[in-house]
Amino acid sequence: MPAHGKHRRHRRGPVSRGLALVGTGGAALALPLIAPAVADAAPVSGAPEIAVQSIAAPVAAKAPAAPAAAHTYTVASGDSLSLIAHKKGIQGGWKSLYHANKSVVGDNPSLIHPGLELTIRRDSAKAAPPQAKTKPATPAVAAGTGSSAAAAAPAVAAPAAVKAATVAATNYADNLDGWIRESLAIMGQHGIPGSYDGIFRNVMRESSGNPQAINLWDSNAVAGTPSKGLLQVIEPTFLAYHVPGTSLDLFDPVANITAACNYAADRYGSIDNVNSAY
Repeated sequence: MPAHGKHRRHRRGPVSRGLALVGTGGAALALPLIAPAVADAAPVSGAPEIAVQSIAAPVAAKAPAAPAAAHTYTVASGDSLSLIAHKKGIQGGWKSLYHANKSVVGDNPSLIHPGLELTIRRDSAKAAPPQAKTKPATPAVAAGTGSSAAAAAPAVAAPAAVKAATVAATNYADNLDGWIRESLAIMGQHGIPGSYDGIFRNVMRESSGNPQAINLWDSNAVAGTPSKGLLQVIEPTFLAYHVPGTSLDLFDPVANITAACNYAADRYGSIDNVNSAY
C-alpha cells in the first residue's frame, strides 16, 4: 500500500525517450521510435504457444506400369504371318509375331491353318516415326554484290533411302544374271546374307533358271501349295518371307529369289548353306 503525500514519478514513454535535440538551432532529429512492444507483451492466459514447422508434402510413389494387354487373332483362309503382321502393324514384323506364338504355330512359320488363335500384344503396334526436323535455310552472300540470299540446305537422304534409290536407278539385265544381281542389292538393304554363287547354284538345281517353273507332283503340290518360280517357293513361304520393295507376284524372278533367300537365312543361316531341297 503506497504512503500518503508521495507522488509516483511517471515513466517516460518510448516516444519521449526516442527524441533528442541536436545543437542550438532548434532542429530536432527524430531517432527510431519503433519498439518491440509485441515481443514484450505477455501471452494471453491459457493460449498455447504454437511452433510453426515447414513440412514437406510426401512424394507420391510412382505406380508400377500395368502390363500391356493382349488380344487374339483367328487365322483366316489365305492368311500368313507376314500378312497378319502387316495388317496389325506388328513391331518386328512376322518374326516378332512368330516368336510370340511359336508354341502354337510350331517349327515352320509358313504353315498356319485357318482357325488358329494367335496372341497379339497391344504394345506391339508400331509407333509413329518421329517427324524429322527441318533444318532452317542458311543465308548465303551473293558473290561480288554483298547482298544476302536465302539458300536452303540440301536434304541429306538416309542410307537406306540412298541404297533403294541406287537399286532403282540401276539398269539390271532381264536375265538370270540381272535377277540375281538385283536380288543381292535388295538383300544388302535388308541385311539378308547370301552370295551370287549360292543363289545361282540353288536356282539351277531347283528350276534350271526358268522363272515360270512349277512342281505339280511333290508333297507340296498334293497339299495344294505347289512350289513355283526360280527357287521353287510355295506361296505361304513366299508371303511369310516376302521382302518389302519387291513384287507380290510369286513368279517375279527378283521377288522369288529375295523371299527364298530371306527364308533360307532364317532357317539355315544363308542360301549359301542350302545344298539340297529346302
